[in-house]
Amino acid sequence: MAARITHHEALIYTMVLVSAADREMPDIELESMSDMVAHLPVFRDFKTRKIGKIGGECAKLLADENGLDKAFKLIRKGLPKKLRETAYALACDVAAADGKVSEEESRVLELIRDQLDIGRLAAAAIERGARARHLTV
Repeated sequence: MAARITHHEALIYTMVLVSAADREMPDIELESMSDMVAHLPVFRDFKTRKIGKIGGECAKLLADENGLDKAFKLIRKGLPKKLRETAYALACDVAAADGKVSEEESRVLELIRDQLDIGRLAAAAIERGARARHLTV
């Protein structure tokens, strides 16, 4: 396990955690991750071709014993405090991308909130924003 990951990797790990929560990673969620990495300002200095490699590293880590705990430890170390709400927002957008949030995804979002010390009010606002962005007629 790496001793430290970059803030870009921490954000991607957070998205992968929620996408892999129900043991499926639907194309729509992968496309959502790729789109966010390609267009959001926080990823401006990131080489988008690395997303697959980083996602694979995270998935491999999650398969290890205590992989989720190890992933959270890396995320907390690599993520500046000012990007914690950003990480949670990205995770919420991935969970909402397919139009439904599974029970497993909801549980992982709760763990992310706890691990990143996201307050209840901020979390509710972020969740509501993700829901609004992903609604369809």
